[in-house]
Amino acid sequence: MSEADLSPTLSHLDENGQVRMVDVGAKAPTDRTAVAEGRVRLNAHAWGLLSAQANAKGEVLNTARIAGILAAKRCAEMIPLCHSLPLSFAGVDFSADESSRTLTIRATCRTRHQTGVEMEAMTACSVAALTVYDMCKAADKGIVIEQIRLLSKTGGKSGDWHND
Repeated sequence: MSEADLSPTLSHLDENGQVRMVDVGAKAPTDRTAVAEGRVRLNAHAWGLLSAQANAKGEVLNTARIAGILAAKRCAEMIPLCHSLPLSFAGVDFSADESSRTLTIRATCRTRHQTGVEMEAMTACSVAALTVYDMCKAADKGIVIEQIRLLSKTGGKSGDWHND
């Protein structure tokens, strides 16, 4: 076997380099979970408003949670080659670090299907972060959304993976 045979390839490109949707029809459904995380950094004024829930657009974190869950459910409509898949769970949680004025967003998605839920978790995390930005931008246009990444995935042919 050559080195090229052992190297991962871009699964959404065919042998001619054209984009394609991956055919998962022959795969057996398995339980799959993905967890993504991202961070939102705010200035002191915006952090104070967020912490006091005094934002003019309403309760920021619950709005961001619902936006993230909705985004996970509609991921295939936003990412062109994503498969539509039934989610058994989509959740978005937050933790706050006052010393750095950083909000950490963690999104978890689960399914029993032929393909993974990494994109759904990443999309949920991203849209939740964008919603926080939207609701706090009047107090801080310099909000930073950063470090959106996959933390872990379980299930499927490739097995479990954890981002150390």
